[in-house]
Amino acid sequence: MKKDNLSTVKNRIFSEASVVENPFTRKKFTSFASGMFFFSLIIGVCFAILYPILTLLPMVFTDLRNIGSPDAIWIPSKFGVNSLEFVFRSVMRGDVMIMVKSLLYAFTICIIQVFVSAMAGYSLARTDFRGKGFVFFLVIFVFLVPRQSFLITQYLHFKHFDIFGLFHLFLGHDIDLINKPITLYLLAIFGFSVNQSLFIFIFRQFFKGLPVEIEEASLIDGAGFYKTYFKIMLPNAKPAILTVAVLAFVWAYGDIYYTNYFNTDGPYFGVIIDHTFKDANNWYINNQARQWFDTATTNNLAFEALKQASIITFLTPLLIIYFFVQRKIVENLDRVGIVG
Repeated sequence: MKKDNLSTVKNRIFSEASVVENPFTRKKFTSFASGMFFFSLIIGVCFAILYPILTLLPMVFTDLRNIGSPDAIWIPSKFGVNSLEFVFRSVMRGDVMIMVKSLLYAFTICIIQVFVSAMAGYSLARTDFRGKGFVFFLVIFVFLVPRQSFLITQYLHFKHFDIFGLFHLFLGHDIDLINKPITLYLLAIFGFSVNQSLFIFIFRQFFKGLPVEIEEASLIDGAGFYKTYFKIMLPNAKPAILTVAVLAFVWAYGDIYYTNYFNTDGPYFGVIIDHTFKDANNWYINNQARQWFDTATTNNLAFEALKQASIITFLTPLLIIYFFVQRKIVENLDRVGIVG
């Protein structure tokens, strides 16, 4: 009888232990399965992003004489830098200053956009004036409306540029600013450059999130409006300044829309690439490559390889900048969030 009771107690203990162990096992398996799912998802997304680059590099670094060979897909059958040499000789015309000038243009536009957007954003966030809500509505409106909608008006305005009729009064005629670099700088000064309304919005939201006590303490110490802005508020806006500066530089450097319409002949690397590798130039590019590199024949893949090599050259400065500032950008994104 005692043996039966003892066996019953043992069975009950083992059954209770199994009941306690099963939820732990299921939870562990669920955690492992969900982890594997998200890991596979991240790998898939990374592959989808990197796949164009993975297919691009073998084409760029393949000798033009062997490009299109069915024996080589991921690894070139014969390495070569003919494509990059062609970019330097044809697209850049043997002058590195073309890229330097394009970078200087983007840097100048970046400085103007940061300065103007910060002032506009601070005014919308911290000052009270009549029509403030309407002005902010216009900022959002300009951001939402496609910039193609303003193109004809902007083009005609710069084609017959005049300020309140003063040029016509003193000079007898208006001024044609089309195909002059000052047009692009004027767009940035007056807040209509590439996505500049977004930069104003970012600064407005950032300044709106700063404590009001900072300005009150500054005013008590005797600082005026402008001194408070330049000495107190602007130094505190470093996260927003860095974020806007990087975005402004990247978009100005890669812009081929405004530069194509308002200063076509300017030294903008993106515009030169766009003009060089049009489909109509396919035969000319291939013929030029055959002469330079003593290649008997070329095909459409050679044209694409030269085009992709120019794009890689174009993107190199952006990749270098991203390598140095990406950590700061990630750290600052949460500080440039949307507030009420």
